[in-house]
Amino acid sequence: MGTGQGVDTTSEIWNADLAPVDPRHRTWRWVHFAALWVGMVMCIPSYMLASGLIEQGMSAGQAVGTVLLGNLIVLVPMLLVGHSGAKYGVPFAVIARSAFGVRGNKLPALLRALIACGWFGIQCWVGGSAIYAIGNILTAGALDGAKLGWIGINAGQLVCFFLFWALHLYFIAKGPESIRWVETVTAPLKILIILALLWWAYDKAGGFGSLLSAPSQFGPGGAKEGGFWVAFLPGLTAMVGYWSTLAINIPDFTRFARSQKDQYQGQALGLPLPMAGLAFISVAVTSATITVYGKAIWDPVDLAGRMEGIAVAIGLAIIVIDTLCVNLAANTVGPAYDFAAIFPRAVNFSRGGYITAAIGVIMMPWKLIESTQGYIFTWLLGYGALLGPLLGIMLADYWLVRRARLSLEGLFDLNGPYAYSGGWNLRALGAFIIAVLPNIPGFLHAAFPATFAGVPAFFQAIYSYAWFTGLFIATVLYAALMRRVPAV
Repeated sequence: MGTGQGVDTTSEIWNADLAPVDPRHRTWRWVHFAALWVGMVMCIPSYMLASGLIEQGMSAGQAVGTVLLGNLIVLVPMLLVGHSGAKYGVPFAVIARSAFGVRGNKLPALLRALIACGWFGIQCWVGGSAIYAIGNILTAGALDGAKLGWIGINAGQLVCFFLFWALHLYFIAKGPESIRWVETVTAPLKILIILALLWWAYDKAGGFGSLLSAPSQFGPGGAKEGGFWVAFLPGLTAMVGYWSTLAINIPDFTRFARSQKDQYQGQALGLPLPMAGLAFISVAVTSATITVYGKAIWDPVDLAGRMEGIAVAIGLAIIVIDTLCVNLAANTVGPAYDFAAIFPRAVNFSRGGYITAAIGVIMMPWKLIESTQGYIFTWLLGYGALLGPLLGIMLADYWLVRRARLSLEGLFDLNGPYAYSGGWNLRALGAFIIAVLPNIPGFLHAAFPATFAGVPAFFQAIYSYAWFTGLFIATVLYAALMRRVPAV
């Protein structure tokens, strides 16, 4: 195991943002990781997760339980992958070189980066929507207008989207330390805001209404009697997939950890229970909106726009700040490092962040979340089918093949132990392709049901738990293929 003292800083795959973090700068304690997760959890896409499950027929308890279970499951690989960052001080895209090769790591880095770009765009759309709502309150609806053809939104929405998008550029220029600071400061405030929203709902409705006590549609006499497992398995997979991007690139944060204990404790405290708590609050508040407004309102931006007085603008402004913080931590740091690893000599952290911001616009994120069906069962499940195999290969490589021992110098050496065949580990590439293939028919059926209506039920069932399928196949296959390869 190398110490990093001999890392070749002249290598074409080295740059200062990818280099091992100096021990003096590994200052993140458990409270920073807990605050990071609370900050990322308390966001509008997380708030809306339970709505998709309830729309599929679950009761409030089933929906919250599914969210909790999904996050307990994804916490395990989160901690295991995070170990490598805390031990070696390098980001995900560098750790991936041991499995995929010093050039092959560009594949997982690119896939992870593109998915993060989609999330970056989605969060920009959410924040822009809050600005749009504030603007309409202040101008008596002057921002409303006809949609702009193929773009699919009106001019006011587009301008507000870009206003919020532009706010990110300052923090991208300042780097990841500025992001840690803003998350640590705002996390307690977010908890207070969510609890205040819960109190408002209870006070206005005189309770939480009927949604909390409504039975599952899967029970006896229900509209979907006996169909619980049909909805639960893809729903659980989607909940796991929600944070599966962070499960892969969590070394981007744990590389700054003071110790393994800090990253373990902080993540365990900051992820599962806050996610389940937010899911409960979203269901309770939405239940109250049925009483107050006569219909269920799952979108907190829409809800804030219906409130009265100055509290409306304040609430929406807080949503803007909250979404900005989440987007910086969850969807900017990772892809910025990924693009830097793909083009080490041309791209640093800041440039990688700017590339992320540009692609996030091109992906037209408002189209990704037009419906809960598209959001959960196409977007979340779809990228889970890609990230599950990547995660499986990384776990197998680090824990089963190398027993948590890497050559730090070798990770930056084009002719070192991770050079494989021209810089690519063909075993990792083969395991990835084979693990993804079973999920492709089901994804095509989910994304384009009219065109791929004839996909056999077997492949549709596999796709329902795409993340688990890909993770299992890739882990077993990669470990078997690497059995005769010397561990370094």
